[in-house]
Amino acid sequence: MAESFFEQQNVLGLILETCCKDPVTGFFRDGFCHTHPDDKGGHSVCAHMTDEFLQYSLSRGNDLITPREEWDFPGLRAGDRWCLCATRWQEALANNVAPPVYVRATHINTLKVIELTVLKQFAIDIS
Repeated sequence: MAESFFEQQNVLGLILETCCKDPVTGFFRDGFCHTHPDDKGGHSVCAHMTDEFLQYSLSRGNDLITPREEWDFPGLRAGDRWCLCATRWQEALANNVAPPVYVRATHINTLKVIELTVLKQFAIDIS
């Protein structure tokens, strides 16, 4: 049986915390960066949006800024929290535009792509 959402862990090995409910984020649009085999992008990194990252994402063909009513998507702006694909976050890191991360709300599967030491360097919810 698949792992329950309530049993999923963050990168610290603790229970996964909420990323954001306004705007509601996550592959399942439940506010969590839960992951599932159907989530081909692996939307597991809870990130704090910056203007630099949003412009970078737009330049890569993923417009996170423009509202899309048909998807009930309000569009993002700097300061919003959003579940990003781990590979996109890593790509942004390589291009010096990686946004800060809420590690307590970042799914443990992220560690398959990004090392914990790197995530901790960008963490804004732990000291």
